[in-house]
Amino acid sequence: MNILSRLNSREKVKTIKPREIFMSLPTKAPGFGYPRDVQSEVWKKWFDLRNEKNVIVKMNTGSGKTTVGLIILQSCLNEGKGPAVYAVPDKFLVNQVLEEAKKLGVTVTDDKDDYNYLNSKAILITTIQTIVNGHSAFGMRKNNNYPIGSLVIDDVHAGIDKIAGQFMIKIKYGTNQYDELIKLFGAYLKDYNPKKYIDVIEMRDSREILLVPFWEWQKKQEDVYRILVKHSNEDNPDIFFGLPLIEGGLDTCDCIITPRCIEISPKGVDINKIESFAGAERRIFMSATLADDSVFVTSLGLDMDDMQNIVTPENANDIGDRLIIFPKYINSDITENDIKEKVEEIARKYNVVVIVPSFSRAKFWDPDSKCTVEKDNISDVVGNLKKGGHFGKVVFVNRYDGVDLPDETCRMLVIDGLPPLNSIKDRYIQSVAPKSIILLREQIQRIEQGMGRGIRSNDDECCVVLMGDELTDVLARNKGVDFFSSATKCQYDLSKELWDILVEDSEGKPSLDDIFELARYSLEKNPVWISKCKERLSAIRYSCVANVDYKIVALRKAFECSLNRQWKDASECVKKIKDIETISTTKGYLCQVQAEYTNKYDAVMSQQILTAGKKISGAILNPIGGIQYDKTINNISQAQMIKKYLDSCKLSPNELLIEIDGILSNLYIGSEYEKFEMSCNSVGEALGFTCSRPDKCTGGYGPDNLWAIDADTYFIIECKSESKVDFITKDYCNQLSGSVNWFRENYSKYNTGWPIIIHPSKIIDDAASPHEKMVVVTENELEKLRKNVRDFYSALCQSGISLFPTEIDKLLKEYRLRKDDLIREYTVKFLKKKNLM
Repeated sequence: MNILSRLNSREKVKTIKPREIFMSLPTKAPGFGYPRDVQSEVWKKWFDLRNEKNVIVKMNTGSGKTTVGLIILQSCLNEGKGPAVYAVPDKFLVNQVLEEAKKLGVTVTDDKDDYNYLNSKAILITTIQTIVNGHSAFGMRKNNNYPIGSLVIDDVHAGIDKIAGQFMIKIKYGTNQYDELIKLFGAYLKDYNPKKYIDVIEMRDSREILLVPFWEWQKKQEDVYRILVKHSNEDNPDIFFGLPLIEGGLDTCDCIITPRCIEISPKGVDINKIESFAGAERRIFMSATLADDSVFVTSLGLDMDDMQNIVTPENANDIGDRLIIFPKYINSDITENDIKEKVEEIARKYNVVVIVPSFSRAKFWDPDSKCTVEKDNISDVVGNLKKGGHFGKVVFVNRYDGVDLPDETCRMLVIDGLPPLNSIKDRYIQSVAPKSIILLREQIQRIEQGMGRGIRSNDDECCVVLMGDELTDVLARNKGVDFFSSATKCQYDLSKELWDILVEDSEGKPSLDDIFELARYSLEKNPVWISKCKERLSAIRYSCVANVDYKIVALRKAFECSLNRQWKDASECVKKIKDIETISTTKGYLCQVQAEYTNKYDAVMSQQILTAGKKISGAILNPIGGIQYDKTINNISQAQMIKKYLDSCKLSPNELLIEIDGILSNLYIGSEYEKFEMSCNSVGEALGFTCSRPDKCTGGYGPDNLWAIDADTYFIIECKSESKVDFITKDYCNQLSGSVNWFRENYSKYNTGWPIIIHPSKIIDDAASPHEKMVVVTENELEKLRKNVRDFYSALCQSGISLFPTEIDKLLKEYRLRKDDLIREYTVKFLKKKNLM
């Protein structure tokens, strides 16, 4: 009878307007009395669009996105559009949303079997991986799938990275399935690219990756599928959860072999395989106000009509104040150690957070790992920071999103280096198309997300320090700053005005102390600085027009055509963007993608397209018939070549020094081999020589680097920057001798080739038989070369970039960088181990 007495004669009518819902919540915690203006603006705009299937909500980091998303879903429940799901990238963020919901007084659960969720009385808070996986209870089972009526995906850019990770298979070395796939393709790969096969499969060189040629991959699809199905069980979770998602497009997947794993990834994400995601009546994608919207196309399959439904606040005053300093960009003489010492000095008084791309880089800041945040303690560390108090320096590894560090928890934020690429496939694309705008945009977005960790409301203050030669290179030389959102770009430009004044007052070279003196405006919350920030931001209006890279749209369309087996249409989509592409390496890669789709209906034409692409960019796959090697020739004097190099750069003196620093930053023993070889190539060009990478262009033949010093003289260079052995091995000597033989076969007998090996040691193994003319470059010689190259360009910039060749030649002589100086000044003779006894 007590239960019966609680039945209502008539159910109360629930409000569906988000702001009214917020105001009527009875148990809100202190601080949630009234919504922020930006929250009310977004709710109103969403409400007008709520019957659209897809809506993108863009709000700045720290403007209350979580509350906005929860109230939107509560509105959906009140209107009968449940069940409602709030998805985030990881479990740490699940706990953050649960905590926020508790403060609001919104009913939520993290259990999909919760009665209240199933009956649309509570919002399910879960990870995006729970929804998107090959055996998802939300659409990948034969029956009894959990429906979704309304879905919010928060931190959508980070969530999309997780989705992409679900739509691939990684097979670890040492497993039966790894061995079976190697056996399946090994014989062909050994014939096709013997050197790469030896490096990856036999020598297990962790630096190397090997792409299975698409024609061989397509030919053996049935065998691949048999292997994967055989091992698709819960003991092999990568295959078990990945195969059901990608099996429909398996024949156009990229299969990349490394010594550690085999990665199988599709050309796109077929997200509609998750039936409940595809069938959700309302899908709300919540994002920071980042400048590039391409990810909504690539991973969520939205079309351009969906991209019209973008909701933003009226203006950018919802973001906190950031003062940005970029020490090495302001004064290229400043070193990373200088910056580190200054940051640690500030950490004695303020909480400083450093975001680094890897644990190895974390050692630079924290050699004993005392203040480096691990996966297992991140919740405790963030919780303790938010409780208040002074912790000094805290180092986060690869945490560019999902961590809130408001107010005093983070007064200075250091972004050190470039965020890592997300997959082996991205590494491959970067190796063949290093100037890919797509990858550049992704990295800039992650940098901007990282910069947002320290401001969580519009009255928050944080000083952001940018550092690292590669980061400087990407933001400054490649104009990556232009990919920032309007609000971040505004703060960057305002900060740059301070730098310009500082440079002018110091006659071009402000000291590190002068640069960090600017940080005090933020650290001490200078009212004039805050007023200037607010004034500038108040004039910024967010755009509701989608910014999508046309190449992304075309590649997505091609992928969708391939899912429907419309191979000619897929090829034509790629051809259209390839034909208008101006960057040669990107154009070459697009040829390879077009050839792959074409191979499904015309194998001969496919190889013709690939051959044409190989002539544009030597880094892509070799066609089946091989490729004729184009000789590297230099008929211009060194000084004239440098003059030509300067004219082509079109950079200011400071930008030129930043570019040179970026090149030299990877020219050291210990640098990743791919970056080292690219640096070696670029240094040669900066010194006025014609350079190439035959090993990469020919698919495993010839030296790593070849410098044409003049019409007759060449440097035949093998790079062993990552070698861990204390002597030059027999294999290394044989490799260099083989490159000399290759040179003799491909060049005139009148050409002189100097065999050079770059290695940590000048000592060779007693069993080795080095070429009689072989010379060695160790770190000592590289250090001397780096210094002289930089000093040369510094002097050149001070003298004025528009120098005549005769003046350039005088500087080359002064810094001992003329062609005749190089062997004498920057190489040493090898020694045999037995001679040291």
